[in-house]
Amino acid sequence: MTAAEEREPFPRGLPWLLLVGGGIGLLAAFVLTVERFALAEDSAYIPTCSVNPVLSCGSVMTTAQAAVFGFPNPLLGIAGFAVVAATGAALLAGGRLAGWYWAGLQLGATAGAVFVHWLIGQSLYRIGALCPYCMIVWAVTVPIFWYVTLRNLDRRWPRHPAVAALVRLHSVPLALWFAVLVALVLLRFGPEL
Repeated sequence: MTAAEEREPFPRGLPWLLLVGGGIGLLAAFVLTVERFALAEDSAYIPTCSVNPVLSCGSVMTTAQAAVFGFPNPLLGIAGFAVVAATGAALLAGGRLAGWYWAGLQLGATAGAVFVHWLIGQSLYRIGALCPYCMIVWAVTVPIFWYVTLRNLDRRWPRHPAVAALVRLHSVPLALWFAVLVALVLLRFGPEL
């Protein structure tokens, strides 16, 4: 392990999380994009991720929320997750990234997390349906944001007690975060799932 890796809070875990999480997110975004285009070509098309009235990509894809910026949201995921996966690959190959790159990755991860949580709220309380592929995106966006944030906080304030505690107990807030998301889904849809 190099001296630079020793200073990183998650020297092996973060690169793998970025590569694998970015790859999973990229695949889910790609499949969503293909499904969205198929639905645009044929309004009778039933997406592969439409399982029942609650787990229904088709119900979600046809809403205004699915194209907030005037184009399908998964196109943002394709671009963003490609960068995340490439970052993980670069780190695993021994690359060292400049501070500005980490700041940009933090900005992107934060924007992604905010956007995903807005979409979660829209799915639960406005649309009334869940997209399974979208939920995969949720599941990888949260830890990507969390661990990039912890890494950057640790680099900025390496001796701060609160940062050290968050790094040491990193999985506890993440588990609670997922527990809240699962509870919100179950409270909203419960037996309908």
